Amino acid sequence: MLDFPRWKVVSIFVVLAALMALAIPSFLPERITERWPVKAPRINLGLDLAGGSYLLLEADTDDLAGSRLETMRDQVQAEMRRNQPRIEIGDISTRGGQLSFLLRDPTQVDAARERLLAITGSGAGMTGQRQWDISVVDTSRFIVKPTQAGLQQALDVAMETATEVVRKRIDALGTREPTIIRQGTNRIVVQVPGLQDPQALKTLLGKTAKLEFKLVDPTADPAQLVKGQAPIGSQVLKYPGNPQGIPFIAVKRSAIIQGSDVVDAQQSFEPQTNAPIVDITFNSQGGRKFAVVTQANAGKQFAMILDNEVISAPSIDEPILGGKAMIRGSFTVESANELAIALRSGKLDVPLKVVEESTVGPELGADSIRSGILASAVAVALVVAFMFVTYGRFGAYANIAVVINVFVILGVLAVLNGTLTLPGIAGFVLTIGTAVDANVLINERIREERRRGRSVLQSVELGYKEASRTIFEANVTHAISGIIMFVFGSGPVKGFAVVLLIGIATSVFTAVTFTRMLVVLWVRKNRPQTINI
Repeated sequence: MLDFPRWKVVSIFVVLAALMALAIPSFLPERITERWPVKAPRINLGLDLAGGSYLLLEADTDDLAGSRLETMRDQVQAEMRRNQPRIEIGDISTRGGQLSFLLRDPTQVDAARERLLAITGSGAGMTGQRQWDISVVDTSRFIVKPTQAGLQQALDVAMETATEVVRKRIDALGTREPTIIRQGTNRIVVQVPGLQDPQALKTLLGKTAKLEFKLVDPTADPAQLVKGQAPIGSQVLKYPGNPQGIPFIAVKRSAIIQGSDVVDAQQSFEPQTNAPIVDITFNSQGGRKFAVVTQANAGKQFAMILDNEVISAPSIDEPILGGKAMIRGSFTVESANELAIALRSGKLDVPLKVVEESTVGPELGADSIRSGILASAVAVALVVAFMFVTYGRFGAYANIAVVINVFVILGVLAVLNGTLTLPGIAGFVLTIGTAVDANVLINERIREERRRGRSVLQSVELGYKEASRTIFEANVTHAISGIIMFVFGSGPVKGFAVVLLIGIATSVFTAVTFTRMLVVLWVRKNRPQTINI
């Protein structure tokens, strides 16, 4: 019992002091900790405490399926033209959720199939199914249809990409500690503490930011454009700012430059008119392609297209070299900045729409914090009073452990960069209330050994030794429940579980190891013949 070496005593004090010190920055104003030479660990407040915006985004799976068909159509056309011998095909149809085209030379069916197998991809994950089914009807017509497994794999990839793009866009707004998690197969939960106006966030996240540069088709008949009809090889897009007065324009289907070639985008102002614009910078490959296209098409128009809507369609007066361009349009400073953020963060492979939203005001969050602090203070006060009245000196040791445990939990949360929510405060209060369970078991066991006539030293030693197994088993079952909530829960449930699990670990250490150390130091110094417990 008395075998408690000095190095262990020093180690326990150092560890507890360090963890308690890590909790201090969370109590200081942020303007003070920002001046420190090292970044101070802080506990982040969740949406329900700091206030902010909550959005539930849902992916448009129908649009994803359509985009895959459009991409596959471009790949088929390019593949049939690229290799020798060239395979001539008729116009490709994407009606009915499938791709169909007719070979002009039926004897090239086998060659066309080989090329299709090369571009339709391998199996869809571990399902054993292909991403696309290929069939031939009427000896020369190919039908390329997406499989369900292929669509699901494409959706998984698109959602992973969308989650990362959403994260980049929100980080660019300068918000602190947003929560962005995928929910189910096609939804993303976004929580941004401190953001009170979700409209700008909704606008930014709703942008697919699919940027394309395409040549304008000058042969299109304006009368046919109004009807949605364009020459073969072209498509009709909306053009709200068309100076000709027709809100439509025909552009070539093939893009000369895409958003993936953009490496940077910044909001700026046009020197002549001081109007807001977006300056974009291409990567080396995109810059070369843009230079070649503008050299070969001097005098022609090219369209800047964002999310299938033409922003502007300027004429190519001279080759555009240097890998830079500017996007003009009816921008405000805010909308130009939002577009620049969207382009920098990359395009969404699948459109996202808001299906649920809510805003928590800072007043409600502040009220929750006050209530949480009050509940925690009352819990600590009642536990301290009960333990001191019931167990005297040993109760005082338990009370010291409880107070230290409070700061240790906060310190661990800060180190883990954890987010404290209202359910987390509930877990915190519960941990405080149950933190002295171990001391109650130990003290009652010591009382029992004293009643049996054992000495003070024997009673204390057996009290800690015999109660330890029960304490360990009780906290293991407690921890298992917390782990299940953490693994299978989400949002508030997970926040509750995190604080609960941290509290279990810290309370066992402080209630058993720390109080045992204090008792050993007291017994070693005073050698008491009796104890009041």
